[in-house]
Amino acid sequence: MRKREPRIYTRLTHPLVRDSRDEPFRRATWDEALSRAAAGLHAARGAFGMFSCARATNEMNFVAQKFARVVMGTNNVDSCNRTCHAPSVAGLSAAFGSGGGTSSYAEVEETDLVVMWGSNARFAHPIFFQHVLRGIRNGARMYAVDPRRTSTAEWAEGWLGLNVGTDIPMAHAIGREIIHAGLVNHAFVRRATSGFEECARLVEPWTLSLAEKVTGVPAAAIRELAHAYARAERAQLCWTLGITEHHNGTDNVRALINLSLLTGHVGRPGSGLQPLRGQNNVQGGGDMGAIPNRLPGFQDILDPDARAKFESAWNTVIEPHHGLNLTEMFEAMEEGTLKAVYCIGENPAQSEADSEQAVRRLGALDFLVVQDIFLTRTAELADVVLPATAGWAETEGTTTNSERRVQRVRAAVTPPGEAREDIDILRDLAARLGHEWKYDDSEAVWDELRSLSPDHHGMTYARLEEEQGIQWPCPDPTRLEPPHLHGRLWADDPAERGRRAPFGLVAHDPPVDLTDETYPIRLTTGRRLDSYNTGVQSGGFASPLRRGEYVELCPEDAERYGVVVGEEVQVSSRRGSVRAPVWIDTALRPGLAFMTMHFPDDVDTNRLTIEANCPIAGTAEFKASAIRIDKLPVTAVRS
Repeated sequence: MRKREPRIYTRLTHPLVRDSRDEPFRRATWDEALSRAAAGLHAARGAFGMFSCARATNEMNFVAQKFARVVMGTNNVDSCNRTCHAPSVAGLSAAFGSGGGTSSYAEVEETDLVVMWGSNARFAHPIFFQHVLRGIRNGARMYAVDPRRTSTAEWAEGWLGLNVGTDIPMAHAIGREIIHAGLVNHAFVRRATSGFEECARLVEPWTLSLAEKVTGVPAAAIRELAHAYARAERAQLCWTLGITEHHNGTDNVRALINLSLLTGHVGRPGSGLQPLRGQNNVQGGGDMGAIPNRLPGFQDILDPDARAKFESAWNTVIEPHHGLNLTEMFEAMEEGTLKAVYCIGENPAQSEADSEQAVRRLGALDFLVVQDIFLTRTAELADVVLPATAGWAETEGTTTNSERRVQRVRAAVTPPGEAREDIDILRDLAARLGHEWKYDDSEAVWDELRSLSPDHHGMTYARLEEEQGIQWPCPDPTRLEPPHLHGRLWADDPAERGRRAPFGLVAHDPPVDLTDETYPIRLTTGRRLDSYNTGVQSGGFASPLRRGEYVELCPEDAERYGVVVGEEVQVSSRRGSVRAPVWIDTALRPGLAFMTMHFPDDVDTNRLTIEANCPIAGTAEFKASAIRIDKLPVTAVRS
């Protein structure tokens, strides 16, 4: 087996420009770099897209979306939220009118039942999982619904190892069992929901026996989970990318929400829905309006009154339609209608599905500006590279976590070399394009956001520090709202209850990339505890757990293909091939393989994944690719 050394990315400390795409970067002054960036973006007005950053502060995301809408006149702004939790936002918004998780972390410690669906939280969300463990120690039962028997599932009372892409049949079978067993919370359904009869008809065909055939989970296990969830006094239903990273991710989310509506497990302490965010400010980026269909404070861009408020504050005209999301921007690159991109802190060249296609599309742009802390694979394709500060150690501001808690972050160290604050860079670039913004510091940006977003109005910097973080909504600077959302659904007064939560009428739709004789193995992807995203930040640090990238197989499949641990094989999908060593994992079942995206410089897993996108949210089906494993000839194996 060849020795694998991770690529170590060096910190960007000064601006870089290139005089043509055929020439290498050269060092530039800030004045030259900003002038070039301004000229390139000005030429592309009307064909421009902004990629904002889920790891940067709320304040940066606010200014970035303002730059797109005010300076460049477009709603084409998005972030990696599109890659992961856009279906959660879309599904929760459709049901409740708000895209945030409904509960606080503390409620997980005080609940009676936790369902971890499509989530290896012990590895992917270790801080949240500590709250889960406290809940278990306090007496909560936990069930894990996941194709793999993950490290999280080892703590569960029951593991339901469903086939990849069968979450909707599983949810419908649970819903049908709840209905047939007489466990529906009819008082809540009548009071707060709509579409129950239609939902009951939809799930009726999904008997426990049919669900067992489709999902691979024993009927008795499905029935046990249905009764445990419905009978619990309080229950938390949590999910991550195992639910959302599918071509029908939004439908998956709606199917899970249906279970909470059937049982009344939403809108009250200890009962709720928790989409677990993987990066420090995925929630905040969307809250700040760095998405194509919402203004800051999650205000609908199609609402004339909302637009008028921002137009008055910003002295501009906001386009009265949705912009392109990240997926659509890549498609527009292919079509030639999107000609320039300003990419802040994202690495789509390695994080997008079908990465070879993503690199080709980025390379075809007329102009690309990348603002980052490392020279990523995406930055290597740029015309101008701007060195920024790290949002978690060199920047003042706030971030928002999965429980909607806004918290202060502070600069602890001095940034290296000529690296500059993201907000300062955006402000100076806006000035070169004719817009003078007077932001003395991050607090000035935050106060502008507070003046425009009712959900954040009561959160001053001083109060955030005093309270050690505050969950939105917080419209009043003198009081705090309950930590759970949608308590209105339990109000006696119909006027106070407001809009009913509709059941989602969603049908089973199998994975797009079907397995067959040529590609007989289902590949699913995910995270490991010791690494982070595409490895740019984590790859340069040693970890006793890290072993690099492998294709993980169950013992039966390893024996079937005649491969052993450490043997390098070729892994191929309908889009491309990579070479990776084998690892054997008893948590997998026959026909299922697992890989991560953490080591793309060595094994580019996203060359294998498919760009089959959710039509509502635009998220790709990272979790369900069809692959084959080929042994390499002895002469082809590298030493």
